[in-house]
Formats: sequence, structure tokens, C-alpha cells
Amino acid sequence: MYAPRALRPAEDDRPAAPPPSPAGRRLTRATRAGLARVLPRDPLLRNGHLLAMGSLINAALGGIFWVCATRWYDDSVVGVSYSALAAATLLAAIGQLNLNDVLVRFVPAAGRHTRKLVLASYLTSGACSVAVAVGFLLLVPRTTPELNFLLDPATALCFVAATAGYAVFVLQDGVLTGVRRPGWVVAENIMFAAVKIVLLAVGAAMALFTGILLSWAGALAVAVLVTNFFLLRRVIPRHESTSPQAGRPPRLVGYAAADYVGSMFRMAAYDVLPLLVLATMGAAASAYFSLSWIVGYMLYLVTTNMGSSLIVEATRDPALLTRHAFRMLRHSALLMALAVIATVVAAPYLLSLFGAQYAEHGTTLLRLVALSALPNLLVSLAVDVARARRRMRTVVGLQLALCVLVLGLSGIFLPLMGLTGAGVAWLVAQCVLALHLLVRRSRWLPRSSETLS
Repeated sequence: MYAPRALRPAEDDRPAAPPPSPAGRRLTRATRAGLARVLPRDPLLRNGHLLAMGSLINAALGGIFWVCATRWYDDSVVGVSYSALAAATLLAAIGQLNLNDVLVRFVPAAGRHTRKLVLASYLTSGACSVAVAVGFLLLVPRTTPELNFLLDPATALCFVAATAGYAVFVLQDGVLTGVRRPGWVVAENIMFAAVKIVLLAVGAAMALFTGILLSWAGALAVAVLVTNFFLLRRVIPRHESTSPQAGRPPRLVGYAAADYVGSMFRMAAYDVLPLLVLATMGAAASAYFSLSWIVGYMLYLVTTNMGSSLIVEATRDPALLTRHAFRMLRHSALLMALAVIATVVAAPYLLSLFGAQYAEHGTTLLRLVALSALPNLLVSLAVDVARARRRMRTVVGLQLALCVLVLGLSGIFLPLMGLTGAGVAWLVAQCVLALHLLVRRSRWLPRSSETLS
């Protein structure tokens, strides 16, 4: 089917504990000093930048991963593999109950209850993810026969484990964000991406049809085990000993339930769309869509991570919510405008890295997705402000509207415009919501400080 090429071994990027030697301590201090000169001093912007940096590094290395995949595997294999991974991430989002955002919101003030909160979240999300993954596999023959290769017993076991592992992977990012350790998030994402590329090379050398899926699952296992060892042994105990002690465990069931409903609508817009493209236009078109979306989604990651930093800082100091929101919006808008212009100009060159056919079929789609990131700034800000204020009707309503608009418009435009229709759907949906939020800004953005419950 395909011939693996000569591959170079990758270096070991696993994060290690701070070395005890004086030379190691000097190197650590020098690295921190270098980052301090580059990054803003304000925790809101500094932590947001670090979180965005981690996501962008992971996305860039993820792009390299897919460049390698398109070189070493047929387009149809890439298409069905990406669809399988999109299904796994969607199922993990369902199973993890959106506890990632809940942890970002409540860990900063959890005090001595932090460890119990984190472990309970891991156990709950892992069990739910296993259940939904098994249910999905039982429905594959009827709903997505293109993914029948997942029904092989070994592959099915890997798929279920990877789904649960990804749920924990997402949660641990939320924990690290909540305890103001964004540097660990950067290290974790580098580790995950690097191991994934190495294992992809092994799968290609062995000519495995499931090499893409197996490399992703193996990298997850490494990232989850290594990160949680340091998280539970070092980071959480330090956070519990230095943060204000909460008298009672945080009351988060109602918040988590509402936020989970909203997140399901958002994830449906993100992860059902690749399956819709696969069913409407076939595996090759799914591959072209997938790679364009991966590149364009990097812009969305910046906004998401800045929003997480906003929630953490607003939880620690509620009186500064409005001030932080305006500062984050101004700062992010400038950076995003420059990034969107660069992406629109460079779109065909970026996609040509995956192959000439990807640039031919996906350039317009990538440009439209990049443009949609600008109105998404306001949509994401409104959701994050509502989370900080615990205004969950706004959180659910905005994400429901996004899901309905994106999937509904995609269902109309895909048969008429091909892959470009998916990009048009994203851009129109984001613009409609952003315009609504501008007109009704007094309904979601407080004019003065308030106490967060």
C-alpha cells in the first residue's frame, strides 16, 4: 500500500524533575529568566501566552505528524484515520463531562480539596469515556462502516483506552492551568507530540494500517503517566499548602452539568463536521478537510488558552473581571489580526507541505477558517466571562447557537460548494454570533466589578 521511507530517530523530549545539581539549577534559572524577558509580567497575559505557546507548539508538531502521515500513508488511510481520531476526541469530550473547564474554574480556590477534586474528576471521566467508546464501537457497522477496521479486537481495545486516556489528558491540562503552571502544559504538549511522531515512524516502518491510531494512543499513555506523576507528587501538594484553604469542597455539580451541555454543542460543531464531510464527500475529501482544519484551528487555540487564563485570574480576584476581559480582548485582537493575515497569505504554501492536492483542494477552506477566528475572539470571550460569572444560560446558549449554525449551514453548503462550504459555514456562524454579542454586550459583560459565586 505504501513504502516507508528512511526515518531519523527523534530526541527524547520527556520533561524531567528539576535536576539537583548546581549546574542544572543555574540552567533552570536562566531558562526562566529568558522567558521572563520575552513574556509579559502580568499573570493574565503571561500565563495565557504560555498556554497558547504550548498549544501552538503541539499544533505545529502535530502538523509535522500529519505531514509525515501523508507521506507514508495513502490519502484514504489518512482520511479514515483522522475520522477515527475525530471520533475518539468527540467521545472523550462526551465522557470527560467537560470537567476540564470545571477544573480551570474551581481548582484555583479548592485549597486542601484539590487532590480529591482532581482524582474524582479523573475517575469519573475515565469511566464515562470507556462506556461511550464501547457504545460507539457497537454502532460502527450501522453508522460509519468506513471505520470497521476499529472492530478488530486489538484495535478496539486500543481505541477505547485511547479515548479514556485522552479524557484524562485534557483534564490534566485544566489542573495545571488552574494551579498556574502553564510551563508544565508546554512541556506536556511537546512530549505528546514528539512521542507521537516517533511512534508514527515505527508504525510506518512496520507497514501498519493502524499506525496513525496506534502512535496517537501510545503517545497519550506516555504523556498521561509522566505528567500525572509530577502533578500528583509535586504540583498539587505545593498548591494545597500555599493556596487559601477552602472550608468546604466547591459546589460544582450544577455548574458542571450546564457547562457539559454547552460543551457538547461546541464539540459537535468541531468533531461531527469531519464525519459529515466523510459521509458526504468521501475519504479523500475528508483528508483534505482534516489537514486544512488542523492548520486553521491553531488560531482558535490562542483564544481558548487566553480565555482559560482569564477565568483563573478572575477566580483569584473577581473584582478585576471586566478589566481583565477588556485587556485580553485588546491584546488578543492585535495578535490574531496579524496571525490571520499571515495565514491567509501563506495558506497554499502551508498546505503544500502535505502535498500538492491538499493545497489545491483546501486553500480556500483554510482561508475561511482563519478569517472566522477573528469574530470567534468575541464569542469565546463572552463564553469565558459567563463561566467566570457562573451565568450558565449564556454559556449553553452561545454554544448551542454555534452548533446549529455550523452544522446546519454545512449541510446546506457542502453539496453546493464542496469543502469551501464548510469554511463558509464557520465564517458566517461566527460573524452572526459576534454581531449579536456586540449589539447585546450589556447583557453579558458587566460594567463594574462583582463577586463571583
